[in-house]
Amino acid sequence: MKKLGMYISMVLIITILIPTVIVKTFNFVPKGNTAQGESLEQEEQIIEKVETPVTIDYTDITVKIYNTKTGIVDEINIEDYVKGVVAAEMPAEFHIEALKAQAVAARTYAISRTIKYEDGHPDHPSAPLCDGIHCQAYLSFSQLREIKGENWIEKYWSKIEESVDSTKNLAIFYNGEIIEPLYHSTSGGRTEDIKDVFAGDAPYLKSVSSPYEEEAPKYRNTLTMTTEEFINKIKSKYPDAKLTKDNLHEKLKLIERTLTGRVKKAAIDKIIIDGRDLRDLFSLNSTNFTFSLDKKLNIIEIETYGYGHGVGMSQWGANGMGKHGSTFEEILKHYYTGVEIRTIEN
Repeated sequence: MKKLGMYISMVLIITILIPTVIVKTFNFVPKGNTAQGESLEQEEQIIEKVETPVTIDYTDITVKIYNTKTGIVDEINIEDYVKGVVAAEMPAEFHIEALKAQAVAARTYAISRTIKYEDGHPDHPSAPLCDGIHCQAYLSFSQLREIKGENWIEKYWSKIEESVDSTKNLAIFYNGEIIEPLYHSTSGGRTEDIKDVFAGDAPYLKSVSSPYEEEAPKYRNTLTMTTEEFINKIKSKYPDAKLTKDNLHEKLKLIERTLTGRVKKAAIDKIIIDGRDLRDLFSLNSTNFTFSLDKKLNIIEIETYGYGHGVGMSQWGANGMGKHGSTFEEILKHYYTGVEIRTIEN
């Protein structure tokens, strides 16, 4: 098995003789703690890449994965790794075109992160990727058998394999550069612009419509609690907030939203709070939420739409698009603006 680092070294040597182009990876810095790809560090890495017809079989490459449970670094064939990501990240019941889209996104993410953090990620220095949602979730075949059972293996594993094998060597590019394709469960009807979530920007991660999500279990959710419970929760993190049951409706304001309706800033008394911090405090599904206070019943309801950071591909939206006749390429090009789906060896 050849490692990705060996190919990069070989390519750098070849650049002495062959004209090169500059490839820059886009880097995003989170404004809070969330799921896949959201704890990225702010740095730029310039990598020289050769424009050459030489074919490299990326199916032979292994990727290094930090096992968050054992602390051990596993070296896994990249296509086997992608199968484990698809099975862990997306319900196997989903439409095959959605699973294919997930496979291409997972492969692209793995390669872009391995290039960017070839010497190890700051949060897990021994490997560029981990098996948790900090990067993208991964389960080995033996883990899948143990967690999901033999019936699941018999019913769905061939479908997982098909989604990966049929998209072998395909990745997502923007202007000739491999992208960092973020994705999430459910957008709530429209995905978010990257600049409104992370301290960075990327031309392919713009807000787009996300149809057919209504079947998602977390498309809409309501959290109900008493006003006392709500106030105590707020004061546990913001003890200086002068909140009471009588002044809550005056002291609590959602003061800034993104263009898609997600909360960017809220004011509690005189304290300005990031919408992501409120999401974390109340364990909300997303930052697309509203408060509703019922004084007579002494309760407050928090209604949320969507699940996850909302950037990039919506998995439930991809499933809906697949059901309505879209191919995996059409799904990916819808959620990642201006991209191309190309073979990696080119």
